[in-house]
Parts: sequence; structure tokens; C-alpha cells
Amino acid sequence: LAALERQVFDFLGYQWAPILANFLHIILVILGLFGTIQYRPRYIVVYAIWTAVWVTWNIFIICFYLEVGGLSKDSELLTFNISRHQSWWSENGPGCVRKEASMSGIKGLESHSYISVIGCALEYRYIEVMHSSFQILLALVGFVYACYVVSVFTEEEDSFDFIGGFDPFPLYHVNEKPTNLLFKQTYL
Repeated sequence: LAALERQVFDFLGYQWAPILANFLHIILVILGLFGTIQYRPRYIVVYAIWTAVWVTWNIFIICFYLEVGGLSKDSELLTFNISRHQSWWSENGPGCVRKEASMSGIKGLESHSYISVIGCALEYRYIEVMHSSFQILLALVGFVYACYVVSVFTEEEDSFDFIGGFDPFPLYHVNEKPTNLLFKQTYL
């Protein structure tokens, strides 16, 4: 549900790189759930590996919005340089007041307007950082759960008693010793 919520807000902001990452995440979460329901440890292992990639992606998003290193939140990196859109939260955050001013003096841009945003209670980059931090927390919980489920499934596979297994007196096989030898000890 958290990934779907994040996908919606990334669609609203035309953030194409996060849209693709969220889409992959949703598919692999479904694959992990399917693996859990159908007792398929390989699918769960794929999900566990994906959670490591997902945590790395969210750390990148945190660094991007906090402008760590050479990253800039104003770059078009998340939109693949297709558009100049930013996070949906930049204009629609809590307490933000959006003011539009038409730019009629510039040729060809009569329908466009300049948007300024003031009075935000929380900057959009901190909202994006909180989203990514929450995703990291969920991924870590999912990773621990996936490891636990895989260990339970592999224990069940190891403890399964095949017909004619290693039992000294199997239930489903005819004993190879004559019956008088089996009861001989009871007479003594």
C-alpha cells in the first residue's frame, strides 16, 4: 500500500525514474507474496535481493533531495531530462499557497504561467525524505521476514519424511526380517 501511495504521487509529479522503480517494486512485492503463499523459496529470495536494491534506491532518493554530494534536487535527473517537473509535493505540500502569475510579455507562452509557492509548513524535500525513509523501514522489515520464511521453508524440506526414508522400521515397507526374529527379544 505504501508503494502504491508513492506511485500515485510520483505519477502526479511526472517523476519517471521513481515511477519505474515503484512499478518494479510493486511487481516484486507481489512475487514475494506469491512465493510465500505458494511455498516457493526462490521467489522469496528474489524479493529479499530486491529489498537490498530498493534500500539502495531510497538512499539515493534521500541523498538527491538533501543534495548530498554533487546531486541537486533541481536537476532533471528523476524525469530523465524529458520535462522540468518536480515532486508533486513542491507545489501541493501541507500549508503551501500557490500563486500563479501569467507571463504574457513573452512570445509563445501566453497559456503558461509562473508558479510561486509560499508558506509551506514542511518543505517538499523533507516529505520526499520521509517517504523514502519509510520505504527503507518497510524494506528492512520485509527482508527480515523473507529470511525467516525462507529458513522455515527450507527446514520443512529437510524434515520431510519420504516414503522409505531413513527410519530403521519404516511404516510403509514390509520388514525384511522374519517376524520370529522381531519377537525373539520379547521372550527373553
